[in-house]
Amino acid sequence: MEEYATAKQPLLLHTLTPSRLTLANRAFALVYTCAILAVLRRHAAAALGSATCLSFFTSATLFIADLVLGFWWFSAQAFRYRPVHRLVFPENLEKVVKRRDFPPLDIFICTADPYKEPPMTVVNTALSVMAYDYPPEKISVYVSDDGGSQLTLFAFMEAARFASHWIPFCRKKEIAERCPEAFFGSNYSQSSETDQIKTLYQSMKIRVKNIVERGKVQDEFITCEQERQAFSKWTEEFTRQDHPTIVQVLLEAREDRDITGQSMPNLVYVSREKSKTSSHHFKAGALNALIRVSAIMTNAPIILTLDCDMYSNNPKTSHIMLCFFCDPKIKPNLGFVQFPQHFHGIDKHDIYANEFKRVFKINATGLDGLVGPDYVGSGCFFWRQVFFEGPEIPELRPDHVVDWPIKAQPIIALAHHVVSCKYEEQTNYNWGAKLGFRYGSLVEDYYTSFRLHCDGWKSAFCNPKRPAFLGDAPITLVDALNQNKRWDIGLLEVAISKYSPITFGVKSMGLLMGLCYANYAFWPILSIPITIYAFLPQFTLLNGISIFPEVSDKWFIMYVFLFTGAYGQDYLDFMLAEGTFQKWWSDQRMWMLRGVTAHLFGSIEFATKHLGIASRGFSLTSKVVDNEQSKRYDQGTFEFGVHSPMFVSLAVVAIINFAAFFGGLVKIVLTGTGSADQLFIQMFITGFVVVNCWPVYDAMVLRTDKGRMPTKTTIISICLSLTLYVVASFMI
Repeated sequence: MEEYATAKQPLLLHTLTPSRLTLANRAFALVYTCAILAVLRRHAAAALGSATCLSFFTSATLFIADLVLGFWWFSAQAFRYRPVHRLVFPENLEKVVKRRDFPPLDIFICTADPYKEPPMTVVNTALSVMAYDYPPEKISVYVSDDGGSQLTLFAFMEAARFASHWIPFCRKKEIAERCPEAFFGSNYSQSSETDQIKTLYQSMKIRVKNIVERGKVQDEFITCEQERQAFSKWTEEFTRQDHPTIVQVLLEAREDRDITGQSMPNLVYVSREKSKTSSHHFKAGALNALIRVSAIMTNAPIILTLDCDMYSNNPKTSHIMLCFFCDPKIKPNLGFVQFPQHFHGIDKHDIYANEFKRVFKINATGLDGLVGPDYVGSGCFFWRQVFFEGPEIPELRPDHVVDWPIKAQPIIALAHHVVSCKYEEQTNYNWGAKLGFRYGSLVEDYYTSFRLHCDGWKSAFCNPKRPAFLGDAPITLVDALNQNKRWDIGLLEVAISKYSPITFGVKSMGLLMGLCYANYAFWPILSIPITIYAFLPQFTLLNGISIFPEVSDKWFIMYVFLFTGAYGQDYLDFMLAEGTFQKWWSDQRMWMLRGVTAHLFGSIEFATKHLGIASRGFSLTSKVVDNEQSKRYDQGTFEFGVHSPMFVSLAVVAIINFAAFFGGLVKIVLTGTGSADQLFIQMFITGFVVVNCWPVYDAMVLRTDKGRMPTKTTIISICLSLTLYVVASFMI
């Protein structure tokens, strides 16, 4: 399908077409639901009619596991109820809206740690959107630095100078890759002008690298009095946890010009005040600070939020976005337009399932046929009005047209005021509840879109052929699992609250949208059935006890249907979303691995926090790339390398399933003490887990590189596996 088809109607901006699979999805959902209910009824009957404690325990446990799996599968069918596909025609945009009438655009980029999120990565993201094919004087880029780092500020001062060369160069050459690092890493056409720009870029990289290595901006790096004054604000007491507000206007469209004499975009660095005595609400708090600062300075009606590593890959993205916001048919209730997250540098098999194809693409098309996709934290254009559905704030009116120099002292002073710790605490504007991005969950993106949809706003999903944005993905297993664990905690915070999707969501949005959001909110409880199926069939197999129907039993066909139906439908969805078999296999493998690692530990951490045993924390995913790790990742090799409790649980599952599978083979083939007919399903489940755990066995036994499973982890896992086996032998 071409990205931009030629419209039959010259003023058509976009089209929406329902999927041809809709009826088939609904029919299959009906049949499969009946099969789930039949199996649940069988488990319940078996538990009630149990003659022994063991049979009651196994039947009741399997009932719980299948009940959770059934709920998760059933709620997922809401995504398949009415999936739609959109085509966009940006070539018609300027026939509807003159370029000079394009609305201003405020762009928010958040960073929090210059060592986990290197300043040059953040700089490249900013430069890529500053160079949009859009009137530059209507673009304002706001960088939130929650790390309060002078290293990040220095990097952006360097970027401001480089931008005066880079933006006109991109405009003149009509470059598609407007992220400098991506452009110079591609097969670009060489010329003397290109070589000059590359030299300037390399010089900037060296200067930024030097100050990062030294950890401080020293006098030799300061080139003007303005920079000296900016850096003089940092003192020995200036720390990440406790520091005053810094708002630094690095570029102002009214004053600053590029080398061709055209206006530059506004570029503003913001480090909000931090105090150990105030709650800062993580990324949601940082975004709300930018909403307020931007309302004072530029107040653009449209806001784009970006992760610090999610650079623009398509200079026409802003035009594509306007095809929705300029359509009078959908504009009144349109709150935001979400583009999918795409990642560069993912290995060919996507071993950690970093693409999250189901979340970012497949489910999004399903949500688009209902009320609209959820916000996924980056690559989303918001109508500013959606953040001001509450009391009117005189200094922050979303419809107010700004017409003053953003460097004016009164403006800077007011900007400092609205990002101070006391501003939210001493005003009754309900930031995070009625205004701005919502507080109360580590997944502020999911929670914010959930509340916006509950308030009646709609959204649209746009997935152009050329990805609008590209970002970095974790290249180590521990980073990938920790990222998932953080999401799990945040999702459970919403699931177990007065705004639970299963109650408040269904009431506010209707059954289908409520089920979609509930499917995400209760994602972490998949740890329950996955953990049960990782241990119960295995321990009973080791003891020669059958807990599933025999092959000759009619119920065996039901289990075959449930397995092949779920996996077959998932595979079909994945392939229709331009997937491959290898990536689908990685995706289903990580689905299981997360169940006994990230989902399990995330659920435990959430529970202990609510019992007052542990406190919630926020950990960044590192964007720093280690060369050896990167090489192993590119080769499709799992990266362990460090000791982690999550690796212990994973290794225990791998060991017990290995022992159970080959122990079962011995019972059936060599000793004849077990029946293949009776134990077939248990052998199949155990063998399937063993096949999926091959990277774990490889890391524990065969590999010698630094990414292998640590010896400490292996020894602990073996001891724990033996202990669990002994305990299970007494119980079964």
